[in-house]
Amino acid sequence: MGGTAHRLADLAGLIGGQVEGDPDREVEAIRPLEAAGPRDLSFLNHPRYRAEAVASRAAALLVGRDLAAGLRDGAPARDLLVVAKDADVPLALARLLAVFHAVEPPRPGIHPTAVVEAGCTIDPSAWIGPYAVIGAGATVAARVQVHPHVVLGAGCSVGEGTVLHPHAVLYPGTEVGSGCIVHAGAVLGADGFGYATSGGMHHKVPQVGRVVLERDVEVGAGSTIDRATLGETRIGAGTKIDNLVQIGHNVQTGRHCILCGQSGIAGSTRLGDYVVLAGQAGVSGHIHLGTGVQVAAKSAALHAVEAGQKVAGIPAVELKRWKRQTVLLARLEDMSRRLRALERGASATGGPAGDPEEGGD
Repeated sequence: MGGTAHRLADLAGLIGGQVEGDPDREVEAIRPLEAAGPRDLSFLNHPRYRAEAVASRAAALLVGRDLAAGLRDGAPARDLLVVAKDADVPLALARLLAVFHAVEPPRPGIHPTAVVEAGCTIDPSAWIGPYAVIGAGATVAARVQVHPHVVLGAGCSVGEGTVLHPHAVLYPGTEVGSGCIVHAGAVLGADGFGYATSGGMHHKVPQVGRVVLERDVEVGAGSTIDRATLGETRIGAGTKIDNLVQIGHNVQTGRHCILCGQSGIAGSTRLGDYVVLAGQAGVSGHIHLGTGVQVAAKSAALHAVEAGQKVAGIPAVELKRWKRQTVLLARLEDMSRRLRALERGASATGGPAGDPEEGGD
């Protein structure tokens, strides 16, 4: 089903690009190469998909300048929406998707079924959806969206333009900065996992700190960020957290970190800026990962990692070293067979055999 038509010339203006072809060509949707039709815009951001781009029925393609040159060589003529570099395509695509799929914000106001306790400050431009609960003394800033069944505990603070999706829970005292997105089922500020063991029993240590999200943080569905024992668990500005991520008490992340699905950070660990944890990566407690560190999928960082390093494995080691170890491990079975053959040959000729630790005469 078609949507609102947009001229390529207008789209180019939005992303700082240029049109090669008909600037008045209109497109109604953005679709993948294989699904696009004659009224659609598609995109190419890697040369491996050139054949699919050539075969696509899309009316026009969003491409970087280098890939555009490749499409002109021996390919059918096609309208192109060209940005300066191939690496610019994802950001340009994001901006265009926001145009084609603009979402009308809810009308400001408080739904009749919402529960708003005493002493709250709610900006008139905010929206409080059905069955949401706003605890005593909470602050909700301008243009905030609180979707159905969200719970804000007492004394929470939510910054301008933040969106809290259904069933998100903010425990008392949690602070969320401006422009954040908290997806469905995320829990911010539950107790950290702290116990004192004595007399054969585990005694709960009260967790009396809080969670702070700085501006432009996104928290994926089902992710959890525990409150500090004392002080703050703090997530740095611009950090993006995938679904099902666990962040322990007293953790401090830098700015613009990427924490992929099912990764986890144990308590009191500190991350520098731009740290990346790939899927199911784990980080031990009370250590520091420097700025720009990248931890590969399913790896376990058990010790501090210096800035800029890429690490992999369990325990995580420098990436190049891990690759060498992986190659050697794959050859281990063959090496074992060869060693046994050498031992048998040595035994047959009267040389030393058996356990190399056993002494001679």
